[in-house]
Amino acid sequence: MFRFLLVRIASAIPVLFVLSVVTFAIIQAPPGDYSDYVRSQLINQGGASFEKADAQAQAYKIAHGLDKSLPLQYVNWITGIVTRGDFGHSLFYNKPVADVVGERLPRTLALALVCHILASVIGITFGVLAATRQYSWVDSVLSGISFLGMTVPRFLMALIIVYILVFHFNVTEINSFHSARYGGAPWSWGKFVDLVKHVWPVIAIATLGGLAYNMRVMRGNLLDTLNAQYVETARAKGLSERTVIMRHAVPNALHPLVMYQGVVLPYMLTGEIETAIIFALPTVGPAIVGSMWIGDVYVTATFMLVLSVTLIVGNIIADMLLAALDPRVRLGGGTAA
Repeated sequence: MFRFLLVRIASAIPVLFVLSVVTFAIIQAPPGDYSDYVRSQLINQGGASFEKADAQAQAYKIAHGLDKSLPLQYVNWITGIVTRGDFGHSLFYNKPVADVVGERLPRTLALALVCHILASVIGITFGVLAATRQYSWVDSVLSGISFLGMTVPRFLMALIIVYILVFHFNVTEINSFHSARYGGAPWSWGKFVDLVKHVWPVIAIATLGGLAYNMRVMRGNLLDTLNAQYVETARAKGLSERTVIMRHAVPNALHPLVMYQGVVLPYMLTGEIETAIIFALPTVGPAIVGSMWIGDVYVTATFMLVLSVTLIVGNIIADMLLAALDPRVRLGGGTAA
């Protein structure tokens, strides 16, 4: 198993390198950079003439290395990450990118993990219920929920919830994690409840999409597994239907869902990002959009690199879980274990 892990990590390094190059190039592809934002701010808010604003913008561009070629900017950025753990300096926030990421990423990961756990538990449970009650009203209702979760855009659900909260329930504090009275207060049960009141739409929307997929996959696989020969043999031995389902059918039907864990964390992150943008929560989503809008390239590139890392790590974890669950998984002709 340890050799299996080392090989997967080694194979992930060139993938991560290629992703970082592609990401950096795509981010830099649109014309303009942060110096253009500096120029517009000096003109619109500082009242400077175009000539003076342009001169200061050009000076800012040279001082921060934005005048260098794209390959050289990438080399400087990736070298700083590898050698010093330095992800660059945020031009907009005027502090290290690592600090910007450190402020927003833990909140995003926490929300994504909560959504993932809820989506997995609820989705698998719904899938088992639907498969064991095929064509019943339970199956129809749960299939309808799954259909809505997979077809309705998450940003649309977020907009509908915002409209209801603001115009029907007069909720005003939807763009923060806490109410004003809990802003600097120590953690307590009241503060936790207040947090839940603010983040439940994000969790509900991201969870709905995840549980829809889990339910559909679990239902389809379990229906196939229930018709397998070894399941019929278990029934013939006199085992109860509950034992047959939970001990023999369900574990084997879980294999595709285990592999799905390789992409589920980035999926949950994107679900959180879409919803957080609508609710303007201080998480990764608004930071990515804002940094792309003003040309704060190192913030955008670092966040995209982090999302790439979550995808790679998720796939490695999925491979490890599948190797532990199924001894038939092989690597290079030898068993993973």
